Order: sequence, then structure tokens, then C-alpha cells
Amino acid sequence: MSEPSPLPPLREVIKKHGLTANKALGQNFLLDTQLLSRIAAVPGELQGSQVFEVGPGPGGLTQALLQAGAKVTAVERDERCLPALADLADHFPGKLKVINEDALKINLPELFEGPFHIASNLPYNVGSALLIKWLSSPTWPPAWQSLTLMFQREVADRIVAEAGSSAYGRLSILAQWRCDAKLAMSVHRSAFTPPPKVMSAIVHLTPKAQPEGVDPEMLAKLTQTAFSQRRKMLRQSLKGLPGGLDALKAAGIDGARRPETVSVDEFVTLARSLSA
Repeated sequence: MSEPSPLPPLREVIKKHGLTANKALGQNFLLDTQLLSRIAAVPGELQGSQVFEVGPGPGGLTQALLQAGAKVTAVERDERCLPALADLADHFPGKLKVINEDALKINLPELFEGPFHIASNLPYNVGSALLIKWLSSPTWPPAWQSLTLMFQREVADRIVAEAGSSAYGRLSILAQWRCDAKLAMSVHRSAFTPPPKVMSAIVHLTPKAQPEGVDPEMLAKLTQTAFSQRRKMLRQSLKGLPGGLDALKAAGIDGARRPETVSVDEFVTLARSLSA
């Protein structure tokens, strides 16, 4: 049996199918194959693993994941990219499934039997919304084993920020209270076609045990209330939240503190008191 012909360079794929990045869809194409291979290596060994990808575009990261031995399910909203992805599916028979849909409407548990990883160069306009959706699973640990996600550098910094830093906020807490989150690598704007105006970064998150006695919806409501006016003292922000001031007192947290000084563990303590 003859070996399959080598895959064409991504620039040729884009030219062949007349693809241009759609700003309205938050697209920026990543074409550096060495960089894409490094991103695909972040989750660890993928041989035989299932991977979910959002917004594959012309299929650069998709190809790197497939070459790493993964079986990929990709959701692509842009119909223009489907022929390029079909070519990739032909090259890796039975290894790539493409769904033409809005990723925010996808119910992941229905797509996979068994554990899977999520790896994606997320479209900038839906990245945070997708992350919050995946972090807000009512059951924990979730079915996904890891998240390897590209964000604007500003958003990535917020995800991994520590209390007391200017980047620390609601996204930091929602990511870190039941995940280990780290900055895996920075990605220069020049790596993209067309180059975006901002720098990017890869964030890697892995689930950890959820603290007991905490309602995820209550933590989400608490952090939204606390950071809606982040320069206000906690006692001012939380006085409109039923039980908020009592929870502050029970946790021994000074109500004169501002929310960006309150650690993830302290917010978990507050949420546990409110959940009770």
C-alpha cells in the first residue's frame, strides 16, 4: 500500500480555498507548523485520545493534533473552511469529524463517550464565554481532562492572575477554584495571518477536586457582585447580596477590603457560607 501524499503547506491550503480571516468571527490563522506542534504537545501524550477543537479554520492546529495521534472532533461555524477540513479528513481517515455549528450551542457530553481533551486557538470574540461555560459544569470533575486554549494575552493573564494583581478578577477565581491554571507559552502577534493588534498566549487548565459545600452558581453570583464595582469595599458591594454581610463576618474577612485583594480560597469560604 502506497504512502499518502504529504500535506500541502497551510499557506497553499488557504490560497487553494480562497480563505481570508473573518474579523466578525474573531479569526486569525496560525500557520507556523513548529509552533502548532508545540501547542499540540501541551496536553501531553495524545496518542489514541479524543480531542475537541473549536474554530479550526484551515486546520493548522487540527493537523498538529492528528499528527500527534489524536482523534479530533472540530466545530467550525465558517462554511468557507469546510472544504479544507474535508481534505484533512481524507488524509486522516476516521480520525477527524467536523461539525458546522456555533460552539456555544454544542452540548459536549453528547459528543463524546469517555474522557477527552479540549485544545483550540479560540476565536477572540467567544473565547471567554466558552471558557466560563466549560468551567461551569454542574458535575465535577468534568468529562474533559484538560483545556489547552489560545487567548489574547490580556485574557490569559486574567485567568492565571493571583490576588492583589491588577489582572486578578472574576475570571481568575472561576478558573482557579477547581482547576490548576498555568500560562503554557506566549505567542507573538507576527505568528498569525493577518497579525492581530494584540499578543496572545496559551493557557493550560486541568481539573482538581472541587471544594466541598460550594454551589458553583453561588460562587458565580458572588464574584459577579463583588467585581461589578471592583474599586468599592466588599461591604458596599455585598450588602445587596442576601447574607453577604453575614458571610463576610463569619469568614473573618474585613469588609473594608477591595475584591481584588481577596484570595480564591477566601471567595470559596464566602461562597460556602452563602451556599449553606
